[in-house]
Amino acid sequence: MRFVLPASRRARHPLARALSVLLGLAVIGVLMVFGLVVAGVLLVGGLVLLAVRQWKLGSSRPAAAGSRASHDAQTIEGEFVVLRDNRNTAHSH
Repeated sequence: MRFVLPASRRARHPLARALSVLLGLAVIGVLMVFGLVVAGVLLVGGLVLLAVRQWKLGSSRPAAAGSRASHDAQTIEGEFVVLRDNRNTAHSH
């Protein structure tokens, strides 16, 4: 069984063709404007979210800056455990 689309019925009248082209262009224009509005809302929302996050981080930094002043900026602190595996494996040779 074959699925066949019906033949498109293009208007033969020149005015009908021109109006359909203008209608198509208007629909594309509306979709582009809608897309730009959505992109603008996302951009502004992202900038507001970033500004709020930076403002919250900026207000909490002075308290943390005093505790870090006594440590060297080049020092990494932590606890380390050395694990020794005495078994011979193919990648340990």
